[in-house]
Amino acid sequence: MNCRISDIKHKEVVNIKNGNRLGSICDIEIDMESGQTQAIIVYGGLRFWGIFGRRDDIVILWEEVKVIGEDIVLVSHETDFYKPRKNFRFLKGITSDWD
Repeated sequence: MNCRISDIKHKEVVNIKNGNRLGSICDIEIDMESGQTQAIIVYGGLRFWGIFGRRDDIVILWEEVKVIGEDIVLVSHETDFYKPRKNFRFLKGITSDWD
């Protein structure tokens, strides 16, 4: 299967280890000497609706890419960006069911 960089850009990336959507591909890292793809780069998530900027971009090694589909890219990436919060409170004095 042949694929152009323009075809893979903006595809959604999902981590198969935890089912989280990591974002969309914004760039690809290529070794210019060998011509091989080294990594894909995913935009970092927004912080507080974008008011405080973005998190760091996520670099996913090419070996971690498992499947490239028509709309989605499945990866097996070790990440701790989406740890659930502990003691999340909706209102002061009321705890959530996540505890």
